[in-house]
Amino acid sequence: MTEPRRAPRTIPDRLTSPLRRNLLGWESLLLIVGIAIFILNAFASPYFLSAWSLSDATFNFTEKAMIAFAMALLIVAGEIDLSVASIIALASTAMGAAATAGAGTPVLVLIGLGTGLLCGAFNGTLVTRLGLPSIVVTIGTMSLFRGISYIVLGDGAYRGYPTSFQWFGQGYVFWVISFEFVLFAVLAVIFGLLLHKTNFGRAVYAVGNNPTAALFSGIRVARVKMTLFLLTGLMSGVAAICLTARLGSTRPSIALGMELEVVTMVVLGGVSILGGAGSIPGVVIAAFVLGLVTFGLGLLNVPGIVMSIFTGALLIGVIALPRLIAKWRR
Repeated sequence: MTEPRRAPRTIPDRLTSPLRRNLLGWESLLLIVGIAIFILNAFASPYFLSAWSLSDATFNFTEKAMIAFAMALLIVAGEIDLSVASIIALASTAMGAAATAGAGTPVLVLIGLGTGLLCGAFNGTLVTRLGLPSIVVTIGTMSLFRGISYIVLGDGAYRGYPTSFQWFGQGYVFWVISFEFVLFAVLAVIFGLLLHKTNFGRAVYAVGNNPTAALFSGIRVARVKMTLFLLTGLMSGVAAICLTARLGSTRPSIALGMELEVVTMVVLGGVSILGGAGSIPGVVIAAFVLGLVTFGLGLLNVPGIVMSIFTGALLIGVIALPRLIAKWRR
């Protein structure tokens, strides 16, 4: 006589409800951390809660977050671009040369965007057409693009940008709300809809989870990846315009090391470095968290090298933590 089959164990609805999943999700935990950092900054400096101080704090993350939105999609698809900071340097150098030759603001904007697109197309072609690993390709182009800037500028710098061009990095749309912050918010909505509400976004997740299965299901994997490299290059061009306009000058060392902060922002936002998982809201919250941390450390006169050490340690910790938790559960 066979034993009666045991009924499968079910999880109560209260444990699988959307509300509970959201409360225990990574974005919610990150939001709590951000609120805690905001409170600590308020106690650490009496100037932090000033409206203009909070407005200045947004400059610590808006340009990086613009790139991080596109980078998030690229990493979800299983690729990465480490040349984004060097694309900024090359685009800024191209805009500086054009400004020196007398080009106006519309031409400078087109040059910045076009340079970013060309760099993204170059990276994407090497990855999708030749089948080269994106991490190897972009490490190479990281040196290539910035090297071109050093060859053109040497120890010099481009200055004398038009006043109308500087508005992109220094202008305010309303009171203390800067143009950069408005652009950051608009791009957050656009990329959020693109990843979470469109067929292209679903294709990005499918490619990141299993590119072979995605290919056999009819998804043009190479085209999806090429589009993402183009988007990342374009957003690097946008960031180059804003950063150059804010600084008012171009040096070959501009945005040096920014790629580390962009990747940290993406991974901290819950995007799996292995691909296939992640969300734009998480990246938005991570951008605010990193911006608050760096601005708070700046108010306390903490040296920049300490901030770099913190960013590197945070990146390692965020990548290692899920593996340690999974190992502990097993």
